[in-house]
Amino acid sequence: MAVIVDDKSPICIPFILEKLKEHQDANGGPISAPPFFVGLNGIQGVGKTTLVTLLAKTLQESPYSLPVSVLSIDDLYLTHDDQVALAKSHPLNSLVQHRGEPGTHDLELAASLFTALKSEQPALIPRYDKSQFNGQGDRMDKAKWISVNQEGQRKIKVVIFEGWCVGFQALTDDEVKAKWEESKRVHQAELKLARTTLWSLRLEDLLFVNCMLKGYDVMTNLFDAMIHIDAVDTSYVYKWRLQQEAEMREQTGRGMTDKEVVKFVDGYYPAYELFSDKLRQGVVKNKGRQLRLVVRDDRKVQDIVVI
Repeated sequence: MAVIVDDKSPICIPFILEKLKEHQDANGGPISAPPFFVGLNGIQGVGKTTLVTLLAKTLQESPYSLPVSVLSIDDLYLTHDDQVALAKSHPLNSLVQHRGEPGTHDLELAASLFTALKSEQPALIPRYDKSQFNGQGDRMDKAKWISVNQEGQRKIKVVIFEGWCVGFQALTDDEVKAKWEESKRVHQAELKLARTTLWSLRLEDLLFVNCMLKGYDVMTNLFDAMIHIDAVDTSYVYKWRLQQEAEMREQTGRGMTDKEVVKFVDGYYPAYELFSDKLRQGVVKNKGRQLRLVVRDDRKVQDIVVI
C-alpha cells in the first residue's frame, strides 16, 4: 500500500507562519492587514491534501484564530456545457477534450472570485462535482457554494489556493517550440533521459494551452507566498497514480486499469514538462517567499530550496 509521508508540514507550516507575520507586520497588524494569499502546487499523489488540511487547521486555531478559505483549482473548472463547447471548437486538440489542462478553467469566475477575496468583499466559493456526467464532471449548483465575507461573518484573512498546476506561468512561443523539438529529438533517438510526451502532440495545441495560461496570472500575481512540492523525477506521478488506482480496485472493486491510468496522466503530463522549470525559478514577486520541497519516489523530502 502506498504511504503518504508527512514530513512536509513540519517544514512548510513554520515557513508560512513566518511569511504571514511579515505580511501582518508590514500592514499594521493581523486585523488591518489585507488577506494573505498562499499558492500551493503539488505534483499529483504527493500528499498535498494532508499538508493543506494541517496548514488550514493551524491557522484557524489558537493562537492565530484566523478565518481561512481553502480553494482548489479543480473547483474552477468550466461547466460541463462549456467544456463540451471548448472541445468541439478545438476537435483536433487532445489537451482540451476533457477537463485538466490550463484552458479548461473558468477564468472569468476566477478573476471575480480572487478580486472579491482580495478586497474582502462578499463572495461565493464554487464547488465542482467530478462524478457528474459519468465522470466528466460539472460545477455544483450555486446553492451548494460556500459563502464567505458575508454580513455577520469574519473576513477571510488567509486564502490557500492549491492544485496541480497552481503557479504555472506561460512561456514564450519560442520556448514552447524549443521544448517540443527537444522532446521529438529525445524520442526519435530513443534516449532514456526522462519521460517525455510533448513529441506526440501538435505544436499548435501546446501553444494554445500556453496562450490560455496567460490568463491564470490573475490568480498567481496575488500570491504572497508559494509552496511547491516538486519531485526528483516528475514521472513519479505515473507510479503514484498506478498505486492509488490499484488500491482502489482492491478495496472497492472499482478504479482505472493500468492502461487507463497512463492515458489519464498523459493528459496532464505535457504541462509538467512545459511549465515546471519556470515555477522552479520562482513566481512570487518578493524574494524568499517561495518554498520548494523536492521529494524522492518514496515521497520523502530530499531537498529544500527557498526562492
